[in-house]
Amino acid sequence: MHTTPTPIAVVGAGLGGLTLARVLHVHGIPATVYEADPSPASRTQGGQLDIHEDDGQRALADAGLTEAFRAIIHEGAEALRVLDPHGALLHDRPDDGTARRPEVLRGDLRHVLLDSLPDGTVRWGHKVTRVLPLGDGRHELTFADGSTATSGLLVGADGAWSKVRPLLGDARPTYTGTTFVETYLHDADERHAATARAVGDGAMYALTPGKGIVAHREAGGVLHTYVQLSRPAEWIAGIDLADPAAATARVAAEFDGWAPELTALITASDTAPVARMIHTLPDGHRWDRVPGVTLLGDAAHLMPPSGDGANLAMFDGAELAKAIVAHPGDVEAALTAYEAALFPRSEGFYADAREIIDLCLGDRAPFGLIDLFTAGSPQRS
Repeated sequence: MHTTPTPIAVVGAGLGGLTLARVLHVHGIPATVYEADPSPASRTQGGQLDIHEDDGQRALADAGLTEAFRAIIHEGAEALRVLDPHGALLHDRPDDGTARRPEVLRGDLRHVLLDSLPDGTVRWGHKVTRVLPLGDGRHELTFADGSTATSGLLVGADGAWSKVRPLLGDARPTYTGTTFVETYLHDADERHAATARAVGDGAMYALTPGKGIVAHREAGGVLHTYVQLSRPAEWIAGIDLADPAAATARVAAEFDGWAPELTALITASDTAPVARMIHTLPDGHRWDRVPGVTLLGDAAHLMPPSGDGANLAMFDGAELAKAIVAHPGDVEAALTAYEAALFPRSEGFYADAREIIDLCLGDRAPFGLIDLFTAGSPQRS
């Protein structure tokens, strides 16, 4: 076993942790990012993200990566349409080039951030198994391989089930009652032309109270779908995901009678269905100041998907980096300033996230969502 001293240790190489490391690097401050994944390509990174002007784009500007971000935009992907269960068009908004939330693939954006960091910044294959306070704001990280590292500043950027969060309190994520089941169709324009036409050029929403099908067109003729279901945890547990055919049939049965071009997004999937149970931290989650440690992104403010999560994580990372730069040699002053802005900034997004889920799956679905789109402030799930 060996111990490595690390002044700034970031747990988690997601978008938030990498943005923090990048903005620090721009200002000449080194950080080490510890990531459990063995390599950048060890798992898929999720689908498309719409990057918002007020947070995600600002964070990328702080990181000096606006040009690199613009190079990976999926042009035309901001189009959206809402269909009824029979495939009839209820609402259509083409991408006319005036929208201000360009779409990119999460994996592409992560690569941009990774490529912007010095070699060795991210330590792959470092799964944190224990965090031990040492006093004076220092912490010892123990990894699955038995090695350790000591931090002067520890940042939990490690998502919903953060290993760092318990240092700051006993808040735990709880199931919201909604599960997203993820599927993919490849080469859709050639192999599933009717479904490709139904989805259109960007995002497609087919929603009713308690269930819906949401799909996004990605580059290369890929249709990436999240089947949304308001179901108890026991219902999800009763699906044998180890048997993809049986799991697919069980999910598809919830949409009996829907248009075949919509249900094909489930039944014709080129990948096994993946159930993603949606969890949230308590509304307005916050903590008392604990020396030498803080959180960002989902570790700090896990909430239902509303199009804001990745944007907030990147903005958190950039704002924390700027607070560290603004308080040289005084970690506690930096963390105090960062958290004083973080808590009220995050609080309003919890209510927004609950509203988006209700608009998608509540009693007025899909017409409440159409009203939101018509008002000109579309959110993306």
